[in-house]
Amino acid sequence: MAQIFPEWTNKLPTYILILIIVASAAVVGFFWYYGSPEYTDVGYRPKQPVAYSHKLHAGDLGLDCRYCHVSVEVSPVANVPPTQTCMNCHELILPESEKLLPVRESWASGEPIKWTRVHNLPDYAYFNHSAHINAGVGCISCHGNVAEMEVVMMVEPLSMSWCLECHRSPDEHLRPLDEVTNMKWIPPGDHDEFVERLKIEKNIDPPEDCSGCHR
Repeated sequence: MAQIFPEWTNKLPTYILILIIVASAAVVGFFWYYGSPEYTDVGYRPKQPVAYSHKLHAGDLGLDCRYCHVSVEVSPVANVPPTQTCMNCHELILPESEKLLPVRESWASGEPIKWTRVHNLPDYAYFNHSAHINAGVGCISCHGNVAEMEVVMMVEPLSMSWCLECHRSPDEHLRPLDEVTNMKWIPPGDHDEFVERLKIEKNIDPPEDCSGCHR
């Protein structure tokens, strides 16, 4: 009796199985990357209500991060500075600048400036700024060199895997406490020895279990 289907159709199930596997891997890979913070968050640079230049203030003028973010050493949250902080200088410096009109309006009305958060972790993730600052983790490790940014942007994904990578190997991110805000700091030759001493003095042992960040 003649065959109804040609001989090559015997391999069709194998071809279909291979196609399903390849297509499934491609779909997973697509969403794995294009749905990850590496793609969706890194580079995020929202327009702010005031054209505040970190390059000018933190870079050219050399303002310390803690002048504006005053609670970063004692609080889980790095505060957004109130209008009062801006007016400490701008009551005298460029008091008529058009760019500073929203600041003056906020000062006059008492309504805070509605800044747009750039680094915003999900509610289920617990992060304590003060714990990291007091352990000697530099601001640049998470926020990048903001002293060179006209507009602040995300340079790190702040994903779970990224955090765990640092918790497992924190040495390169540790520095003297008086250098945490220094964007130009370069590790000295004895950095490894310093890190070992700091780990003992500060009892630095970053958690890697779930409860460290999910409470």
